[in-house]
Amino acid sequence: MKTSTLLDAWAPLLDAMRQAAWIVDGRSLQVRHANDAAAGLLGVPRLQLLGKDAATLIATPEDLAHWDDVRAGHAGSLHSDTVLVDATGRLVPVTRSIRSLVNDGTHPHLLVSVEDRSEAFRQQEASDSLVAELQATLESTGDGILVTDMAGRIRGFNRRFAQMWGMPEDLLLAHQDTAVFDWMRRSVVDPEVYQRRVDAIQEATLLQATERITLLSGQELERVTQPQSSRGRPCGRVWAFRDLTELVQAGRRIETLSTTDALTGLYNRHEIGQRLDEALRQARRDGGTLALLVLDLDRFKHINDSLGHEMGDRVLCESAARLKTCLRQGDLVARIGGDQFALLVHGADHCGAEASARRVLNTLSQPCSMDGLQFTLTCSVGVALFPSDGAEVDLLLRHAETAMQRAKIGGRACFRFHQQRLDADLRQRMRMDHAMRQALASQRFRLKYQPQVDLHTGAVVGAEALIRWRDPELGEVSPGEFIPVAEDTGFIIDIGDWVLTQAVRQAAAWRAGGLVMPVSINVSALQFQQADFVERVGGVLREHGLPPHLLELELTETILVVDADEALGRLGQLSALGVQLAIDDFGTGYSSLSYLKRFPIEKLKIDRSFVQGLPAEGSDAGIVRAIIEMSRALGLRVIAEGWKPKPSAASCWTPAAISSKAFSMHRPSTP
Repeated sequence: MKTSTLLDAWAPLLDAMRQAAWIVDGRSLQVRHANDAAAGLLGVPRLQLLGKDAATLIATPEDLAHWDDVRAGHAGSLHSDTVLVDATGRLVPVTRSIRSLVNDGTHPHLLVSVEDRSEAFRQQEASDSLVAELQATLESTGDGILVTDMAGRIRGFNRRFAQMWGMPEDLLLAHQDTAVFDWMRRSVVDPEVYQRRVDAIQEATLLQATERITLLSGQELERVTQPQSSRGRPCGRVWAFRDLTELVQAGRRIETLSTTDALTGLYNRHEIGQRLDEALRQARRDGGTLALLVLDLDRFKHINDSLGHEMGDRVLCESAARLKTCLRQGDLVARIGGDQFALLVHGADHCGAEASARRVLNTLSQPCSMDGLQFTLTCSVGVALFPSDGAEVDLLLRHAETAMQRAKIGGRACFRFHQQRLDADLRQRMRMDHAMRQALASQRFRLKYQPQVDLHTGAVVGAEALIRWRDPELGEVSPGEFIPVAEDTGFIIDIGDWVLTQAVRQAAAWRAGGLVMPVSINVSALQFQQADFVERVGGVLREHGLPPHLLELELTETILVVDADEALGRLGQLSALGVQLAIDDFGTGYSSLSYLKRFPIEKLKIDRSFVQGLPAEGSDAGIVRAIIEMSRALGLRVIAEGWKPKPSAASCWTPAAISSKAFSMHRPSTP
């Protein structure tokens, strides 16, 4: 068949093909015919393809070798995936096929057909990328993932799944599904329950489930499973496993911390309150009794200060261990404060509570030995009983703590039961404290001035400022009632500052009116111990322009001997300031001649208990006479407080005396 006839026969077929195709002359290896698809694929006009060397259209080593074989007379076929370079230089992935059309031995022709695989290649790349991204996502998640088909066969997994179950990854890669599922079943705490649940999930194609699994290793896993669908139809199931071990352990630690004391491991205050509430409900229901003991280690602060907080913590732990040995079955012990513990004793009446308290005191008082140091612990115990002392948690705790404070005041190393009367006294003291603070703010306090009279001349030589208080509800309140409360609460500092200011202002007013009258005030121990006390006194004197020698401060003996060195320094500063200093209630405290010599004291004030019976009471007369002689030897003046001398007795006493009659001073005037 002639070449032209051959081309005429094949040309319509090539033009009708959707694939790119061209016919190559086997002798010249030139293109004799090409279809539009070939022109489009190669990016060359169809007519320009005619006469092209076939080896230039697809010039891979494989194609070049094939055309060399054809040129040598070996016109075989070729079919493979390859690439071509179009007119723009773009690489195009194709599947190329070369076959002989006619080979009569003299004039062979070959058909080259090329399928453009660009779109398929893009889809494959997209698919591969999607699979890679999916696998990367699976590997990056903290959950273990297992994917199965409808028959339960494994279709995918990530490394986290293998790690979580402690499973060799080779077992999964080898597609040994039965071995994998058996490994999982043998790894859980309850294999039978686990397997029944897995079978039930597999049977329910559309079931979604979330469950907790505990492994033999102690791990806590959360298993979430849901069906996998394709085109709206179930095609498998995804199993996700999340390791909750740390979360569960953290929850348990939080629960433990919320109910127990971190140092001793005992129940904390909140938890003992909860347990006490439960015990009270049961006792009310059953008509039972119980006792609550609150104890505080005596002088525990000394241990912390002298031995350090680390040793203090060890002492607390030792105390907790000892208290545990004091418990009967069902009793509870808790640490409710720094060095404070509570014991809940079930079914205990007064006798049972006393026995428990004595057992605690005896156990804690056993000698301690730590780091070669020997010492003894003691504690103070307060006891409150149900139902006699209260039926609520807060009430019993408060009553037991109040009783414990009474035990401390009573000398420590002992126990006290709650007493209703003393509780009422505490409430009264609270009301008194509140009323005092309101009185100072509302200017209900006032000062009266008691004159100091010279027995020789009868002249008033000084005045002592005495605080008085009339309350709208309480009426006239004696200083003997409210001063102890003020000292206990610390409010005595505010009251003392007010008295100092008012007395100095009054003395300055008298002086301005032509009357030079020294004024004396009482100073509490707490007020005297304030670091700025001397500066405060000097500031008030300067503010009102009163010469310092017209102010006398009366101090108790106790103030001077508690910390003699500090007191001496402060008294020296006051003396340098120019104020007068006196000892009040002399003879009732820790009288000592040594501090009378050391301290810059100008006057002794004999307590009224020694002078009220004069001159009839012989023993009092002897004491007063001795004080006067001692004062004379030391160069001190003497004041007899509260003595109203008879005219016949006046000549027997040379020191200054005090009239028992006080007078009010509401505005500046002469006494």
